[in-house]
Amino acid sequence: MGNLELLRVTLSWQRPRVTTAEAIKLLEKFRAGGVGREQVLHAFQAAPVADLGFAQVDTHRALRKGFPEVIFGAGKTPGQVVKIATTLVAHEQRVLVTRITPEHARALRKQFKHAVHHEPARCVTIEKKPLPRRAGSITVICAGTSDLPVAEEAAVTAEIMGNRVERIVDVGVAGLHRILSRLETLQKANVLVVVAGMEGALPSVVAGLVSKPVIAVPTSVGYGASFGGVAALLGMLNSCGSGVTVVNIDNGFGAGYAASQINALAAGS
Repeated sequence: MGNLELLRVTLSWQRPRVTTAEAIKLLEKFRAGGVGREQVLHAFQAAPVADLGFAQVDTHRALRKGFPEVIFGAGKTPGQVVKIATTLVAHEQRVLVTRITPEHARALRKQFKHAVHHEPARCVTIEKKPLPRRAGSITVICAGTSDLPVAEEAAVTAEIMGNRVERIVDVGVAGLHRILSRLETLQKANVLVVVAGMEGALPSVVAGLVSKPVIAVPTSVGYGASFGGVAALLGMLNSCGSGVTVVNIDNGFGAGYAASQINALAAGS
């Protein structure tokens, strides 16, 4: 590769990156004849990655997925999380940080005036402009209060992605009448996230009451033979309830994200 070609490639990776909103405006201008093809190509040839040394931030995630890259806080220092969030905030209207500590939360709230610490969910959201709520709803159900952190992670994830979320708390199978009394709410939802530890029976019960998809989330809550959530995971994978999909142990984020995608399809958005 010659020097001029190397310089061209290097400069192309330093161009400003195109956000989702900018891409839409640019394509609309192109369709209306306001910009030429070369200008559009130039904009989209920008590198979709911001190299922070310790992290490669995907700045085009929202273009492909409809939502920006989510920061997983566990294992990262508060400084690293803040730097990644700063990069994302420069391009996006909203950012989600999961599995954070109080130290992460303090650093983020100091840096960003829009940062909100969702303490039970162990999440921080940064929203310059919240998404409008799409039609339809997601219901998040947790079997016991001990499962609440995982359930709240699912709920916060679904909410920042533009969904209306109904919460039903502490309705495990030890008192079956509690979930039966919420039948109307269950049946109105487009998709349900059901969070349970111990033996993990609640998703099967819910699946037998509704005609909508059920996303089961096993938690690590339980005594010795629960094996840190493996017992609940295996119980859910072997559910006799039709339409039950299972995510990993304690993965409230994954359940909330998937529920949002399903609700978007159901709502036609």
